[in-house]
Amino acid sequence: MATNTTTKKPATAAEENTEAVTETAEARPERARRAPTVVGPPLGEDQEPVTVTLSHHLRIDGADYTPGAEINVSPDYARRLRVQGFTARSR
Repeated sequence: MATNTTTKKPATAAEENTEAVTETAEARPERARRAPTVVGPPLGEDQEPVTVTLSHHLRIDGADYTPGAEINVSPDYARRLRVQGFTARSR
């Protein structure tokens, strides 16, 4: 069995930088203030994004979304997700 002979270095640099960072809306970049991003196919002309709550795990464009996650999608894609059973029941 191999043993590790290196010693653990103290985490002094991490301990020194414990101040909370606060950021105002004016300090945020412009892209952070944009409308929520749409997942999946892009919106069509004059369409508003629809927020859906997922009932199952879903991977879209390389990103994983867990059950209960709320995502913004195009109305057409929301309809397809409902038909396939990926969205939670609405009230």
